[in-house]
Amino acid sequence: MPLSARTRSTMTAPGGPARNSLAQPDRTWLAHMMADDDKPNGVGKDDVGVATKVRTKTKRPSLYRVLLLNDDYTPMEFVVVVLREVFFKSRDEAMRIMLHVHNQGVGECGVYPFEVAETKVGRVMDAARKNQHPLQCVMEKK
Repeated sequence: MPLSARTRSTMTAPGGPARNSLAQPDRTWLAHMMADDDKPNGVGKDDVGVATKVRTKTKRPSLYRVLLLNDDYTPMEFVVVVLREVFFKSRDEAMRIMLHVHNQGVGECGVYPFEVAETKVGRVMDAARKNQHPLQCVMEKK
């Protein structure tokens, strides 16, 4: 059952006199708590602090080069198909990269963040294994 304002005002707190619940609380304990001697690190009421805002810089992800390695057994047409389907190269660009791999021994297919590069290397290796070709694809940090 809710108490009326009159009943609340006549109640006594443990060890204290009766107070009206709507009256302001005694602030002497607050003054003691806020004394300069009690503050940590000697901070007084006249001391001024500076609010600083920490700015974090986001770091760009490391990039990785995806490279195709030449071998004497993988057909050139298969390499072009892989370049077009996995790396989304045009027919002309796929032919250029394939010839570079054939003549130089290694060719760059693209530069990607780690997870993307890892996925593309895995897709190339799976396609080569599935079609029984020894084509090798690796990634290296740029």
